[in-house]
Amino acid sequence: MATLTSAKRLVVKIGSALLVDRDTGQLRSDWLHSLAQDVAWLKGQGTDVILVSSGSIALGRGVLGLPMAALPLEQSQAAAAVGQIRLARAYEEALTPYKITTAQVLVTLEDSADRRRYLNSRATLETLLGLGVVPIVNENDTVATDEIRYGDNDRLAAQIAVTVGADQLILLSDVDGFYSGNPNEDPNAIRFDTIDRITPEIEAMAGDAGSGLSKGGMKTKLLAAQMATAAGCDMAITEGSPLNPLKTLENGANCTWFTATLDPHAARKRWISAMKPRGEIVIDDGAVRALANGKSLLPAGIVGVNGDFGRGDPVAIMDQAARRLALGLSRYTAPEADAIKGRKSSEIEATLGYPGRAVLVHRDDLAL
Repeated sequence: MATLTSAKRLVVKIGSALLVDRDTGQLRSDWLHSLAQDVAWLKGQGTDVILVSSGSIALGRGVLGLPMAALPLEQSQAAAAVGQIRLARAYEEALTPYKITTAQVLVTLEDSADRRRYLNSRATLETLLGLGVVPIVNENDTVATDEIRYGDNDRLAAQIAVTVGADQLILLSDVDGFYSGNPNEDPNAIRFDTIDRITPEIEAMAGDAGSGLSKGGMKTKLLAAQMATAAGCDMAITEGSPLNPLKTLENGANCTWFTATLDPHAARKRWISAMKPRGEIVIDDGAVRALANGKSLLPAGIVGVNGDFGRGDPVAIMDQAARRLALGLSRYTAPEADAIKGRKSSEIEATLGYPGRAVLVHRDDLAL
């Protein structure tokens, strides 16, 4: 059974019903402060933590006096605008006593569907984690319409886990795991401790039951599990309502773990290696040796650029004898790559007229 302290990078999804009292519309401060204790404990173990948190609409509607029933889109977005600032402040106030810096990151489905935005999101999150920050991620409900919405934070959390290469994803839910049926309706329903493979039979067991403030049912959690495990990330569903929910999970609380067959690094390399290249980057012998030693590809090692590719597109990395060495995701367009080939990273801004990234293909985006 997986343990949280073994995770190098952990994503935790928090639903609205855990954060906001459904009767009063007020923040459950005691619960949030206990979660902050858990985050500090994990950070002390050396674990990167990202929180994917619902709650902005639920908080905002309480402030605005809007009903708990379904809201029109405009009222939902207004509630999100009012609630999001309060949600971010609540996390900041809860984590500051532990000397933990927080950051607000708002995303939409477009940010993962568009490769350029995906890379920007990934770079921002990686930088924040490298600086020891705990990002608080939520869907940007103030601008997202149906066609650019995730619609539930289960799948958003899975996408964030994939984006940052997390090895564990925890869905804090109103149920204590995945059951063979709805336990509220079927007294014979059994909870699975571990699911190693999501079969059609498992899919057929998922229902749509959800709490009044949350949108995600078990089907969305199963979709999140499919997305996460395919990327090498283990995922757990557990009841989040107890105080210190993460320590409670670590101490043996009921849950269901969905296990991944690959680690995130290997899964990402496999994903990249299956892509069709949009162009070629030809490199010199020094760059060949650097890649073989696990380094990123710098502009200085490039001697040729072929094809028409955009930022984030897959490119084949070739040596000067036309042998393919690797496939990677370019951080520059083909014209930009051609302009900076052979140049030092310190010369990029002067060459392009704007600051650029130091590497052309990062080692994490490279499959040898």
